Amino acid sequence: MKKIFIIFSLIFLISCAKNFDEKFSEIYIDNGNNLIKIKAEIADDNEERLKGLMFRENLNENKGMLFVFENEEYQTFWMKNTLISLDIIFIDENLKIVDIRYAQPCKEEPCVLYKSSKPSKYVLEVNGNFTIINNVKIGDKLIFK
Repeated sequence: MKKIFIIFSLIFLISCAKNFDEKFSEIYIDNGNNLIKIKAEIADDNEERLKGLMFRENLNENKGMLFVFENEEYQTFWMKNTLISLDIIFIDENLKIVDIRYAQPCKEEPCVLYKSSKPSKYVLEVNGNFTIINNVKIGDKLIFK
């Protein structure tokens, strides 16, 4: 009986790990000189997009969150309950970076709103100053692998 319990526990853990990995994707930013690899957590439903990176105390190097929207439109983000500085990269449906905002944690309300200057279908949040350190700029392209 104990062996059966262990086998079922392992099967359960493996299936959880598989589901966990399915919510991550390797993406690359082509800045014209280099491909910068990012392991991005995918936020593709309303609940995940609303929570975003709230309450995270850190974000490892070259990690981020990719927000996927149904339609390309102007996107607005805020930093309520976000504890770390972020670069917010707005990306159009052709995977071209159309805007970058440098966002600081919201310490008091009303929180600053970070709105894209052009319509976006994707938004990538990475550590603050990531775009400066990696020479990422408007016009660079995302590559999904």
